[in-house]
Amino acid sequence: QLHLTTSEKNELAISLERVQNQLQERESEIKREISEYKDRLLQAEKEHQDTLTEANRKSEVEIEACHEKISSLEHFISSQKLEIEHLKSNKEQLNNSLKEANQALGEFLKTKVR
Repeated sequence: QLHLTTSEKNELAISLERVQNQLQERESEIKREISEYKDRLLQAEKEHQDTLTEANRKSEVEIEACHEKISSLEHFISSQKLEIEHLKSNKEQLNNSLKEANQALGEFLKTKVR
C-alpha cells in the first residue's frame, strides 16, 4: 500500500510539475503577446499622431494661403474703389467742361446769328 501511495504521489508530483511548466509556458506566451500588442498599439498611436501632425501642418499652410489670398483681394478691392472714385471725379470734371463748352457754343451761335 505504501509503495502504491508513494508511486501515486510521484506520478502526481510529475503531473503537477508538467501542469506548472505548461502554466509557466502559457504565462510567458501571454506576456509575449501582451508585449507585442503594446508595441503594435504604440506604433499605431505614433502613426496616428504623425498623420494628425501632417494634417494640421497642411491645414495651417492652406489657412495661411487663404489669408494671403484674402489680403490680396482686399487690397485689389481697395485699389478698385480708389480707381472708381478717380473715374467718377474725372467724369464730373468732363461733364462740367462739356456744359461750359455747350454754353460757350450756345453764346457763340447767338452772337453769330445776330
